[in-house]
Amino acid sequence: MAGTIEVLVPGGQANPGPPLGPELGPTPVDVQAVVSEINDQTAAFDGMEVPVTVEYDDDGSFSIEVGVPPTAELIKDEVGFETGSGEPQNDFVADMSVEQVKKVAEQKLSDLLAYDVKAAAKEVGGTCASLGVTIDGEDARTFDDRVDAGEYDDVLADEAAA
Repeated sequence: MAGTIEVLVPGGQANPGPPLGPELGPTPVDVQAVVSEINDQTAAFDGMEVPVTVEYDDDGSFSIEVGVPPTAELIKDEVGFETGSGEPQNDFVADMSVEQVKKVAEQKLSDLLAYDVKAAAKEVGGTCASLGVTIDGEDARTFDDRVDAGEYDDVLADEAAA
């Protein structure tokens, strides 16, 4: 009866209740041990929704794989706001520096389709646009064009290439 369970849990704050408890209850694993391990591994993402995969075997053994929180969660945490804008093209809720965009891009790089930090930053810029977050005081919808024009080459340069 080995299987896999995928859930989103608040970082460092998982508990035996939903969504974990009902999923793990019928399995042979020690639910409290799983919750404790998840909290240990997600403590760095305190309060953010974190994707977690729990694989278990018939003998009660389990392994946990912690993913990276969604890009929007990382942006909200980095800039410090609760919810995005209801009208992201007109009503802006926060402003990010290019350095902050780069930080989020580096955190998400392994989960994105991008090959380098510059491309990952453009993906983060797209999420900023949908949340109503400006980048360096400018509309995030123009961020791709500014990156392509080389405006941020000094900040977004890949350390491996430097």
